[in-house]
Amino acid sequence: MHPTTLQLLGAILFGVALLHTFSTKFFERLAHTRPAHAGLWHFLGEVEVVFGFWAMVLVLGMFALEGKTAAVHYLDTRNFTEPLFVFAIMVAAASKPILQLAGALVRGLVRIIPLPQGLAFVLVVLSVVPLLGSFITEPAAMTLAALLLKDGLYAHPVSTRLKYAALGVLFVNVSIGGTLTPYAAPPVLMVASAWGWDLSYMFLHFGDKAAAAALLNAIGLVLLFRKELRGLPGLPAQGEASPPLPVTLIHLMFLAGIVVFAHHPAVFLGLFMFFLGFTAAYERYQSPLILREGLLVAFFLAGLVVLGGQQQWWLEPVLLSMGSDAVFFGATALTAITDNAALTYLGSLVPGLSESFKYALVAGAVTGGGLTIIANAPNPAGAAILKGGFSDQSIHAGGLLLAALAPTTVALLAFKLL
Repeated sequence: MHPTTLQLLGAILFGVALLHTFSTKFFERLAHTRPAHAGLWHFLGEVEVVFGFWAMVLVLGMFALEGKTAAVHYLDTRNFTEPLFVFAIMVAAASKPILQLAGALVRGLVRIIPLPQGLAFVLVVLSVVPLLGSFITEPAAMTLAALLLKDGLYAHPVSTRLKYAALGVLFVNVSIGGTLTPYAAPPVLMVASAWGWDLSYMFLHFGDKAAAAALLNAIGLVLLFRKELRGLPGLPAQGEASPPLPVTLIHLMFLAGIVVFAHHPAVFLGLFMFFLGFTAAYERYQSPLILREGLLVAFFLAGLVVLGGQQQWWLEPVLLSMGSDAVFFGATALTAITDNAALTYLGSLVPGLSESFKYALVAGAVTGGGLTIIANAPNPAGAAILKGGFSDQSIHAGGLLLAALAPTTVALLAFKLL
């Protein structure tokens, strides 16, 4: 490998950004101990800001090393469709009519499960909702599940250990739960067209394994924390009347349109603008949209796209030096430090890969998607919604890693042995 000065700078800044994501608590403490610059420290303590901040530093380095034309060309050649899509789908999926409909479906499932309400609620949200991500996309499933857990679990005085355990299971299950179809999970989207993976292929090769692992992870958490969960009331009763059916149907149409045109930003952003207009016109049926959270997550992913574009020189040789078995476990480990879609995208560029190698790469990438906040595109959305449920208003990277190890192991075994 003979990296250029710019590639070395990109790799160094990528490493610094990774260290920064594991150090957000340090900046939050500075905000309390150094109140004169509390706003700056709070800004740097937002994990969603990290990659956008260091991407800015990289672009400034490009301007200094290669000039304005090269720097602008680099930005123009990045694909920001995924950050834009995540922003649009996150806001639309978290609208009040959609959440009330999802809550009604969850309540219906909870009622027919012969378990105490708290246990049944957590079981459904951590197993069924992530698998819905294969149809409404992973970002939407993450948003729905996180918002349901925020009110039904994190708003109650449960242990920090349970909160981290639920977060680990949620992240892992959402990452694997989008693999029943070829359009819902970013790491699958990156390769489905190039490798000819259609709906039947995904369902037959990934779907049963993902469903089994998601259910086992949810059952394991419910059994482990059954004493705490038994005392929960489950999903709070719906306090407000449901909006008129036409309003809910129109929201579903907007959500479906954004999903269908996920690869066409001019279309789904146009639909999103009409969606914003509709919510303003019928404000009485709405709650405040999560625009801030959506923008933070999009900023995070856009920064990852900018920084990630300079990592191919070292990531691709590492990936291609592995056999099928090694790439399965290696992809899981690498996903913890880089977005899993980046790994599969690099694989899609290499001709002549065996089917076993392709399967191992994607299975390993989605399995490791819950280990860190940066491992899977929807994770920042879940973190942004749920971090307020922790005592210090932040999610510790080490705590998430430990909590995700057990469900990740279950997913590894499912994709390897079933």
